Amino acid sequence: MEKLPCEDIVWESLPAIRAAIAAEMVATGLSQKEVATILEMAPSAVSQYLSGKRGYRIEFTDEVKKAIASLSYDLRDGKVTNPASRICAICTLIRGTPSCGACDEGES
Repeated sequence: MEKLPCEDIVWESLPAIRAAIAAEMVATGLSQKEVATILEMAPSAVSQYLSGKRGYRIEFTDEVKKAIASLSYDLRDGKVTNPASRICAICTLIRGTPSCGACDEGES
């Protein structure tokens, strides 16, 4: 059976995006606990992202890196409380294809 696009997103793209966001936020001076609170995840998940135990290492383009950095700063500064649409946009940049449709389901 052929692998579904959503499987790639869940197992590769999303963990890599979350790891990069966490790393960017820690690099700006936030603690792992603060990052975990902002991203609504366990501190252990942030630790695993930072140590490379969680989140696949995808080589991001400069455009993706800029989008991740921008989102990270906006999350840190409280300008974004629900990053879903921006994470979906980053995922779309990584995949190089139009939206998978999964993110559009809640936007009716």
